[in-house]
Amino acid sequence: MIKKWWHDKVAYQIYPKSFCDSNGDGIGDIPGIISKLDYLEDLGVDIIWLSPCYPSPLADEGYDISDYYDIDPRFGTMADMEQLLRETKRRNMYVLMDLVVNHCSDEHEWFREACRDPEGKYGNFFYLQDKKEGELPTNWRSYFGGSVWEDLPGTDKQYLHVFHKKQPDLNWENPELRQEVYKNINWWLEKGVSGFRIDAIINIKKALPFANYEADRADGLCSIQSMLRDAHGIGEFLGEMRDCTFKKYDAFSVGEVFNEKPEELSDFIGENGYFSSMFDFNEAIFGGSEKGWYDAKMITPDDYKRCCFEAQAKVGDIGFLSNIIENHDEPRGVSRYIPEGSCCPRSKKLLAALNFMLRGLPFIYQGQELGMENVPITSIDEVDDISTLDEYRVALEAGLSPEDALTAVARMSRDNARTPMQWSAEINAGFTTGKPWLKVNPNYISINAADQQEDPDSVRSFYKKLIALRKSPEYKETIVYGTFEPYLEEQHNLMAYYRRGERTLLVMGNYQMEEQDAVLPADYRKILLNNCPELVREGDVLRLQGFQVVILDILSIGKDH
Repeated sequence: MIKKWWHDKVAYQIYPKSFCDSNGDGIGDIPGIISKLDYLEDLGVDIIWLSPCYPSPLADEGYDISDYYDIDPRFGTMADMEQLLRETKRRNMYVLMDLVVNHCSDEHEWFREACRDPEGKYGNFFYLQDKKEGELPTNWRSYFGGSVWEDLPGTDKQYLHVFHKKQPDLNWENPELRQEVYKNINWWLEKGVSGFRIDAIINIKKALPFANYEADRADGLCSIQSMLRDAHGIGEFLGEMRDCTFKKYDAFSVGEVFNEKPEELSDFIGENGYFSSMFDFNEAIFGGSEKGWYDAKMITPDDYKRCCFEAQAKVGDIGFLSNIIENHDEPRGVSRYIPEGSCCPRSKKLLAALNFMLRGLPFIYQGQELGMENVPITSIDEVDDISTLDEYRVALEAGLSPEDALTAVARMSRDNARTPMQWSAEINAGFTTGKPWLKVNPNYISINAADQQEDPDSVRSFYKKLIALRKSPEYKETIVYGTFEPYLEEQHNLMAYYRRGERTLLVMGNYQMEEQDAVLPADYRKILLNNCPELVREGDVLRLQGFQVVILDILSIGKDH
């Protein structure tokens, strides 16, 4: 494998609206991010991914972009952005922007021009169809519910939106549109951005010509996934984008790819892949149901282990996954992947180590390093997220009571990850001096950065040790480039694996409240990390306490163990 500058890095996702507010308007901003760079540097972070901070009407919290060449005034100015790039560079840190090019906002100039002249140049930047009375061009359901087709204002046409109706899909079949996208990417790379996280990218290729699919709900519509399964040829677009942009700048790119076809994996993240990396969503999509969130299956520790191991086996040494516990689109990982009633500092550290030591690039989402948890939602009126509101409606239509529907969607709501960052025990968790745009989780009194920075036994301190271990001269080569191999895979509620390289490391976690014995395959030289005060050993057996996780430097052994 050709070594790249980003292979040994640790990434941190910032949701600007909820990270740090510098001016008291209740909304996080870029000057607020700059004020916390020392905090991130102290943690050991190298790469910062910013969720969208471009101008936007915020129909989908910034993923509906009205100008790709500017910064939304809510978040600051372009001068602030340039200062952020200078300040990160001074700290040997890198900035990723969010690349949202499956769709733009209906307030983007391109779409306004398409409305003015559907037959003109900009009409061909979108998917427009003639309107037929009482009939839709297709029966596809959007990700946020309802038809993907909406009337084009002031015309006799309809436009396609696979997300919100204020997010019209861009027509990637049009070479002129693609060149506009590449021009913008290169503009940001010239400005000093080091790469991009690429949003919803599988959706850019539609199955043409348009066709209906079998309905899968009472609304007579079908999941957009039905169409995507029939869409072929996305590689032509992605290869062209890579060659015209990222490759020229040695930029880092990580794709949000949910449903690539297995045979395409090396094309996506292989030696000359479309992207440097792609996220592992195996755990996040587990238990999903076509009926909706209310029908989703809860994940168990054994399920989580199987999802991680499957993803690692699938990728092997083809390339690098980007490993996540949570992000802005998911609930808090500790509330999702730790059995109910077992959330505590020790179990949070276990989850951190088990995920962080997998082969691939670790991504930390803001507040994850503190063990931030899901927010209590007592009324649907408290919810901001459009996806949660739609899933609540779906649950009610399925016959759930309002109380049960709220319970079902609250545990999956994207608002869980979007509540303000918990900086301190001061009012509004130290996030703002004003009224926060989204309510602060009331547990900020006990879970906050100020307390954890001072506590050597805190969840944050454990993350800091994990990062330091990944970067240590003695173990970096093994952790970054070493192979992954499961150990005691069939043992219930035990997640254990080797990382083999210059050294052989064994990661072993007791994923339950009760203590559990696990056979040690060989003697160990050193305990590299342990979330308990001691490690009990009886001969070749480790007696692991509830939610104990250890990382051991062990004597090299054969692969049959």
